[in-house]
Amino acid sequence: MITAIVMIKADVDRIPEVAEAIAEIDGVSEVYSVTGGIDLIAVVRVRRHDELAEVIPGRVNKIAGVRSSDTHIAFNAYSKHDLESAFSLGI
Repeated sequence: MITAIVMIKADVDRIPEVAEAIAEIDGVSEVYSVTGGIDLIAVVRVRRHDELAEVIPGRVNKIAGVRSSDTHIAFNAYSKHDLESAFSLGI
């Protein structure tokens, strides 16, 4: 499983609607409204790298109210929680 953290700037008056629309996209597991220089953080989990292009620029960035995004692909997970299954390659 490939995990990407997508930081999104959105139109301020549309943040709840944008977050809900992003959360409905296949491959998006969570969307958080946050403080700071960005408005939303979406966690995207897909099986193949090429699916990232379908989900992020293909769907997330095309939602009305999304101004920009910055994507970070996770290499490893370090947590007390059981994230093994979330980052498992199925090997």
